[in-house]
Amino acid sequence: MSTTTIDDVISVTDDPSRRHVPDPGEYDSVSATWSEAEFRAVELAEDSLGGLWHGEPGSVSSDSWPYTEFCVMIEGRVAVVDAEGGRREFGAGDAFVVPRGFRGTWETIEPSRKYFVGMR
Repeated sequence: MSTTTIDDVISVTDDPSRRHVPDPGEYDSVSATWSEAEFRAVELAEDSLGGLWHGEPGSVSSDSWPYTEFCVMIEGRVAVVDAEGGRREFGAGDAFVVPRGFRGTWETIEPSRKYFVGMR
């Protein structure tokens, strides 16, 4: 068993060295104004990751969300809209889960930040 120390504890921040911009081609559609960046604090071999996310107003759609994503909004406002038009909005302090396979649209209504964990 390996021993971990305080040096192994990772702060979840917007450290530029951890910045990752997802490829828009990973989505089924992307609005012209869509802009996002992830600051990944942890990436696990099991295709799980987590960190801090920044997004600007715009939207992305997916026919099948690629992972179950746990989100905690820090600031801003987003909406999740299903394929049938059902809509829920979330703002600072809200926590929610988007299930793997979800079909619909993520809309960033205003500049937003969230903590997230995605699990395949």
